[in-house]
Amino acid sequence: MQADIVVTNPPFSLFREYVTQLMKYDKKFLILGSQNALTYKEIFKLIKENKLWLGYDNGGTKWFQVPMDYDIPTESRIKIENGVKYFSMGSVVWFTNLDTTKRHEELNLWKKYTAEEYPSYDSYNAINVDKYTNIPKDYDGAIGVPITFLYKYNPEQFEIIGIDRYVEDNPNYGKRFTINDKELYARILIKKRNK
Repeated sequence: MQADIVVTNPPFSLFREYVTQLMKYDKKFLILGSQNALTYKEIFKLIKENKLWLGYDNGGTKWFQVPMDYDIPTESRIKIENGVKYFSMGSVVWFTNLDTTKRHEELNLWKKYTAEEYPSYDSYNAINVDKYTNIPKDYDGAIGVPITFLYKYNPEQFEIIGIDRYVEDNPNYGKRFTINDKELYARILIKKRNK
């Protein structure tokens, strides 16, 4: 592989293999991938080890110019501006191992912990936080946050413990966390770092 920095949009079906190849050859990269790739066991391991993280986000939908005769019958995210046709790829994010100032910005924590607002999981000793903006400033134990936390992840401020299904001490290894027997979407387990 001859390149100093790889910038591309690899096939999503080969994303794991592509990232493995980039890591094998110790390449710097900036690649597009599905937001769901954050929960892949192989990809999350690299995030946890600070070998891969999210790049800058454009704040929403990513639009790509396509030829005017290009069509996907099932695609509804189309726009035409000034005679140019665009399609959206949906929940796509930038994955990188290039350092950014963004990943060193501190998340402002302002909420106080209460047991009523932050329930614990049924079978794992951690509290649930539904929005990363609501991480309590005065809680030092394990905290489960949605995958959107990774947009604001600062490795100096937080330690990533794992992801729900693959946390070694999860008594229901391979399964998502539950609250009152209701399964939640993927949760990343974090702890605040002591400063």
